[in-house]
Amino acid sequence: MQEKPMELTKTLAKFIVETDKSNIPSQILEHTKVAFMDWLSVTLAGKDDPLVGKLIKYSDLMGGYEQATVLGYGVKKTAVQTALINGAASHALDFDDTLESIIGHPSVTLFPSLLAFSEWKEKSGLDMLTAYVIGFKVATAIGTCGIVNHYMSGWHSTCTLGHFASAAGCARLMGLNEQQTLYALGIAGTQASGLKRVFGTMCKPFHAGKSSMTGLMSALLASEGFDCAEDILEGTNGFLQVLNGKLNDKMADTLGKTWDIENLAQKYHSSCHATHSPIEAVFAIVEKEGLNVQDIGSIKIFTSRLSIDAAGKTEPTTGLAGKFSIPYCVANALLRGNTGMQAFTDEKVNDPQVQDYMKKISLHLSDEMDLLEAKVDVETDSGKTYTKTIDVMKDIPDLETKKTKIKTKFMDLCPPVLGEDKAEKLIKAIESLEDIKNMQTFIDII
Repeated sequence: MQEKPMELTKTLAKFIVETDKSNIPSQILEHTKVAFMDWLSVTLAGKDDPLVGKLIKYSDLMGGYEQATVLGYGVKKTAVQTALINGAASHALDFDDTLESIIGHPSVTLFPSLLAFSEWKEKSGLDMLTAYVIGFKVATAIGTCGIVNHYMSGWHSTCTLGHFASAAGCARLMGLNEQQTLYALGIAGTQASGLKRVFGTMCKPFHAGKSSMTGLMSALLASEGFDCAEDILEGTNGFLQVLNGKLNDKMADTLGKTWDIENLAQKYHSSCHATHSPIEAVFAIVEKEGLNVQDIGSIKIFTSRLSIDAAGKTEPTTGLAGKFSIPYCVANALLRGNTGMQAFTDEKVNDPQVQDYMKKISLHLSDEMDLLEAKVDVETDSGKTYTKTIDVMKDIPDLETKKTKIKTKFMDLCPPVLGEDKAEKLIKAIESLEDIKNMQTFIDII
């Protein structure tokens, strides 16, 4: 007799509802607080991106109750509008975290909806952190179901899996029962979309906000008994079948046992994560060999199809497109050294000196490279060649190093928006986030 396929959606719904927060290790919560600090910093830094203003104007046009705060603006919109705006702002700079197991950016789909609901309904910091951990794990569990095929088929998994992550986290935060949670996952799943074709436009960060917003809306509808298919993931014509996934029966064995958040990679360059291994490789070569960047004759970058698809733009003309151009990111890194927000303006991308230097840089497909791995060959004008291979997704700092790096990043990005005193107060509040009884008090600091 053929074994009955696992009921994946019900398994996840049960995990979402029944996981005891006391079973989540304290170290996992510490990783989550680092993720929240990083997310908040890039959200505030991204608040002035033009797409944020357009979304605020859209929400003004729609109107609605004042429920949750648009970060950096001090105005309140409905909770779902706020999740959309803050989610898009946090991905606008492409400076947010990445998880290889989902080939995407988890925090920008989770924290916007969870923070908006927590402020609106005065949830505790521990409740919000717990909901994040559970939503995060749901995304990684689905990510084991053929996510590479899914991504390579053109789907933007930050958005597709982000719908499920947000719905799962919000269902947990609201205290939905198993049936309601099944519906929340279904409502989110039937709306899950997002195409890689829009990379380099406002629609990529819009994906993050939209998935966060939709997850919250799905949980709210489910709380009122709005029904949906109960097997949205594994069912015929469901998510996995239609969007090029594949059921992984062993996935359930990890639920409540591993959390994956220690594998979350924060960014230290303000560009697509597929650009980071090439940047780090050329930096390592130049530093070790003491090279003058003007003495470099050519740079050959060997990387995966995934990285080239994500960040292979060879003729970017805008700051946003520059974030998805390995040649620009490498040329900028070598010539200027600054790979932060300031490097990705239209003026910087169109600088003739950088454009000319990019002609030395070529991209090459290598089937030997892992997803975000890169091998770089630097040849000097004198004919010497130096090689370095780096995979930033395999060289993730330990927790204490992450804390130090993200505090530095936070104090770099937030004081221009909030002032140094307020930024330091926020760091202290985040470090003890699990002790905050009402997240409204946290928002009052901003």
